[in-house]
Amino acid sequence: MILVVGANGMLGRDVMTLIGAAARGIDIEEIDITSLESTDRILKTLKPKTVINCAAYTDVDGCETNTETAMQVNGEGVAHLAMVSREIGARLVHISTDYVFNGSKGSPYVEDDAPCPLGVYGLSKLAGEMNASFNPDHLIIRTQWLYGLHGKNFVETMLRLAKEKDELSVVDDQIGSPTWTVDLAHAILALLKTGHRGIYHAANSGFCSWNSFAKAIFEETGLLTRVTAMTTDALNRPARRPLYSTLDCSKLKHDTGFEPQPWRSALKAYLNIRSNNY
Repeated sequence: MILVVGANGMLGRDVMTLIGAAARGIDIEEIDITSLESTDRILKTLKPKTVINCAAYTDVDGCETNTETAMQVNGEGVAHLAMVSREIGARLVHISTDYVFNGSKGSPYVEDDAPCPLGVYGLSKLAGEMNASFNPDHLIIRTQWLYGLHGKNFVETMLRLAKEKDELSVVDDQIGSPTWTVDLAHAILALLKTGHRGIYHAANSGFCSWNSFAKAIFEETGLLTRVTAMTTDALNRPARRPLYSTLDCSKLKHDTGFEPQPWRSALKAYLNIRSNNY
């Protein structure tokens, strides 16, 4: 049995759908990963062979003012999952982020690049990566710029704002790879099937700015909303963002044969499914 922690979230729901009957999902109502007692009780009762941790505190700006919560969920919670999964002989799969890097490399990050987070969110996720290694049978998957049908995301925000405004300003100096949660779920399953351990990067191929991503969303949906450029500094958010945090996913393709589709085709597929659901 594969246990998906955070099963009600945007990624968790797509992972559950892809795995199917072999998956058992739990969320905050059933498990509190910040509590060792809760984690120990649930995992030892269910006795999964694999634990996929999709639970996280992902409010990047909120992490700056809620440091303790960020570290408890993203850091200590992973330690609890690692310790108990190791004790019961289960593999731990942990989802991490491009925010463990500072974005100053100037080229796509590979798995062996040294992490250097800019803010609390990145620090807490890096702590989670380090704590995941308490279980030798661990798999850490870094991803970025997620969107999907089952949660708040950039695509939905842009489509909502387009109903309210004729023109939007979107930052053009942050570069990354928009990633559909369905494709990330396929990458997770590919790594599970091939039995790999360690750190892997998984994101849709290609890269763009948030500004270009917004323009693509409107082009694909036929909306005439104008998109103007602004800088990250002008946005004046509490947390610093890595400006160029594209992830090199060639290790994933080499080791599993799976390559996530280009971000633009993933966006088209997402919008097509979305239009059929609404």
